[in-house]
Amino acid sequence: MIKHRGFPGRLPGSDFQFTIRRASKDITPLKARERFKYRKGKDLDADRWFLASLIDMFGETPFERGNLDAGRLSWFLGREVVPAEDPFDPASYEALLRVDMKVAEAAFPELFK
Repeated sequence: MIKHRGFPGRLPGSDFQFTIRRASKDITPLKARERFKYRKGKDLDADRWFLASLIDMFGETPFERGNLDAGRLSWFLGREVVPAEDPFDPASYEALLRVDMKVAEAAFPELFK
């Protein structure tokens, strides 16, 4: 499992996790999760911070899932973060993903000002 050095481990001042420390035998598969409009402020802050970190680190370049937290990635999967390979294995640390910048800008325009 690749470790993305320099990627924030969590949202500062919170317990919202962005990365994992070590690989697990039972890999948590990525699964698209619906984001509801009535999410709490801290949840939205975590979403913005995580997506901004992905954009800063990778831009539109494909990247390996590696040590990025499956739960956090799943909030973006199928929208702002899409598979960059076919076939896509959601239960692989080597799965390639990429940020769909057009969708990201539409969902989080404040990140692109």
